[in-house]
Amino acid sequence: MSADLEQFYQIFFEEASELLTEMDTRLLELDMHSPEPENLNAIFRVAHSIKGGADTFGFTDMAEMTHMLESLLDKLRKGELTLCSEMVDAFLQASDVLKQQLNDHSGKGQVNADEARLASQKLKELMTTTATEEAIPTALAATSAAAELNRMAGSVLSKAPDEQPVSSTRSSTTKEISTKIPVTYRINFSCQDLSEAVMTKLLTNLARQGSLENLNNPQQQDSCCLKLTTMESEEDIWETLAFIVDPVTLAIEAEAIAQEPADNIAPAADKPAVMMDVPPNGTTTETIKNGHSNSSIKTTPEPARPKAAASSESSSIRVSIEKVDQMINLVGELVITQAMLAQTASQITPVIHERLLNGLNQLERNTRDLQKSVMSIRMMPISFVFSRFPRVVRDVAAKLGKKVELKTVGEGTELDKGLIEKITDPLTHLIRNSLDHGIESPEKRVALGKPAQGTITLRASHQGGSIVIEVSDDGAGLNRERILSKACERGLPVSETMSDQEVWMLIFEAGFSTTEIVTDVSGRGVGMDVVKRNIHALGGRVEIDSSLGQGTKISIRLPLTLAILDGLSVAVGDQLFVVPLTYITESLKPQAADIRTVRGLGRVVQVRGEYLPVIALHEVLGLQPAMTQIHDGILIILDAEGSKVAMLVDTLAGQHQFVIKSLESNYRRVQGVSGATIMGDGRVALILDAAALVSMVKRTLVDAA
Repeated sequence: MSADLEQFYQIFFEEASELLTEMDTRLLELDMHSPEPENLNAIFRVAHSIKGGADTFGFTDMAEMTHMLESLLDKLRKGELTLCSEMVDAFLQASDVLKQQLNDHSGKGQVNADEARLASQKLKELMTTTATEEAIPTALAATSAAAELNRMAGSVLSKAPDEQPVSSTRSSTTKEISTKIPVTYRINFSCQDLSEAVMTKLLTNLARQGSLENLNNPQQQDSCCLKLTTMESEEDIWETLAFIVDPVTLAIEAEAIAQEPADNIAPAADKPAVMMDVPPNGTTTETIKNGHSNSSIKTTPEPARPKAAASSESSSIRVSIEKVDQMINLVGELVITQAMLAQTASQITPVIHERLLNGLNQLERNTRDLQKSVMSIRMMPISFVFSRFPRVVRDVAAKLGKKVELKTVGEGTELDKGLIEKITDPLTHLIRNSLDHGIESPEKRVALGKPAQGTITLRASHQGGSIVIEVSDDGAGLNRERILSKACERGLPVSETMSDQEVWMLIFEAGFSTTEIVTDVSGRGVGMDVVKRNIHALGGRVEIDSSLGQGTKISIRLPLTLAILDGLSVAVGDQLFVVPLTYITESLKPQAADIRTVRGLGRVVQVRGEYLPVIALHEVLGLQPAMTQIHDGILIILDAEGSKVAMLVDTLAGQHQFVIKSLESNYRRVQGVSGATIMGDGRVALILDAAALVSMVKRTLVDAA
């Protein structure tokens, strides 16, 4: 494989991965009794596209696997085969192998040779079985099929009198007799970024499909114009070029049905190879090497005028995530600069500098609009994550012997691409946990008066400046007594006076599991701990609501993006801090009568009949406060880890959007701090890790108890 083609590998890897995900989704949506034709066609197109790209880049293992898939799918969509669950299982198995092969070629993993062999063997068995079944027609059926073909295809055959007559002994069914005639296509695309080696590969692949002519104008070497007379479809030509040629510039137009006999178009195996020479003067000559003789491809001086065909129109372009991140960082710096200007302008006289202030106000509006537009580039629908789980539910439910339906709501809800990549693993653990611990067996559900089939619902929605993802099931729910018992066995500090929310949060403790038997699905107590740790790392929080016998709902609340934060700025002494709004429930000025001191537990404050522990931020960070008494300051009620605490600060500075800067990569990790930002006056403000602060208080209370 030429090194010149390696520059296009990443495009193929990304698109093939997306196509395989689409294939899994479509396969799981198939109705065994009456599959939707569009679904079958879409699955066929996926296999066909991957085969074309794999063949272009020399990935023969993927090309062979998709060729077998394509053959079976083609028979299904033509109605020659009847869909069954065995076929879907084989297709999903082949999809898994294709993903492994893709990871192998991209350097991200290795192929399981046994799985690949079994998947290939299964597809071959299905093909052999169907071929055997189709080869048993009676002589009467063969005669009637040939007669029916002559009646239906008479008009087509009359247009191509030079074609050989169809032999009645060639096949016993009408669908196996080809009536294809060659079609001439004009192909235009931009070739200014393609090297000689890449062009040679493209022309070689096209020449295998039929008779190829180069119509390039030597004066316009930035575009390529070809004429191909072939028996292949326009889709086949498209797949040959799509992974290398820019789809926006690619146009394929059918000129006319060729008048030459079909036999003049040699089969793919006999096609000549095309060799391209690029002389120093920039003109292009091509030579076909066929046998012992060389002959030049016909060239005409007609200028190439690429015309965007309907099939080549594209509403999106691929941009590397590094470029998007760089743009977001620059916009972040622009936001900071604009805030600095606004801070400075607030100190000048409005009457004298009215025009300057109006311009700054316009700059602020434009900056915010630009910020929203740039941030939206990184936003993707959460369906990219949700689409993976029907397969997970199907496989795990089958392994556990359960009947489960997965419902998804709000798939169009958008969130940051960085979050999408990192939320997949926690959601997978939650889905598997619901399947194993939540949904009961069909027999038990029927005995309880429930439907035999359980339901797991994935729901996503926007709430304020956050995205909320819920995983709920209609299963057994959480058993409070059993969780407390297990917690006591493991030596965790628990009591009967704990609220339900505090008890439910115990399942996120490291190594905690209520399963007696360890299986390959669960029982080791590592899954939920991973969920909690990963969600907190994303600046989010987890909440649980459960009812025994009715089901469980786990909610994940995340910021919309990892780059910009909605927060409340607070002051302690001469220092500014930012608290993420997702953790704040309210802020208040306490009365001296509401504050109590509990021996060994520190200070608490009464808020509407509930006593909350008080954490003084100046004590945690070692600062000199402006307010020495609690009732002189402001209390911010934080809700995290299933608990509430009151954080004491001097004053509230205001609510803003902040550009997040990593403190760990620029300085070091600081306990209780998750990052930093630059304020409008140029000062650096630390972003507080509310979840860590709440955990700190809980550990203090446990140690004191």
